[in-house]
Amino acid sequence: MTDAALIERLLDVIEQDIMPKTAAGVEAGNKLFGAAILKKSDLSVVVAETNNEIENPLWHGEVHALKRFYELPHERRPDTGDCIFVATHEPCSLCLSAITWTGFDNFYFLFSHEDSRDSFAIPHDLKILKEVFRLDPGGYNAKNAYWTGYAIRRLVEALPEAERAGSQNRIATIAAGYDALSAAYQSSKAGNDIPLN
Repeated sequence: MTDAALIERLLDVIEQDIMPKTAAGVEAGNKLFGAAILKKSDLSVVVAETNNEIENPLWHGEVHALKRFYELPHERRPDTGDCIFVATHEPCSLCLSAITWTGFDNFYFLFSHEDSRDSFAIPHDLKILKEVFRLDPGGYNAKNAYWTGYAIRRLVEALPEAERAGSQNRIATIAAGYDALSAAYQSSKAGNDIPLN
């Protein structure tokens, strides 16, 4: 599968599998983060989920997807080494650790920590990395002995020009959808039971 084809599939999954769940989650009072796990062999979705912090503040989109993944019967659950992990937003320190502890060798994300802070008014990822781990933005090791993290937008920038524009347009459309979800979350978050809202 070419890089362009992989990128298009990841954008399909974000738009068609994660985003509808996130819309329902935001309506219930959750943040707008989501994730999916795909089989490397055919890029089919094993599980797609969204944030469920109103049930448990640990159920970030990525951790909630992992929870659902491990609730699958063993015979239907592929080995994590045979999977691709995709997150709508760059994983926070909790989610980075969860991805590591569950044995994934990769993850892909669309929106950066800076996007979470600046576009979606959710600064906690960067604050925690700085306050707890003393890391500046981008300070964690995105390629290490456990996994490699890929920013989808950077992958798109590396595409040949003829393929780049279509992916950039799709990302702009998806980003507009997430802007709307963010506005809905921000306008309704007062009084919810999420510690770091």
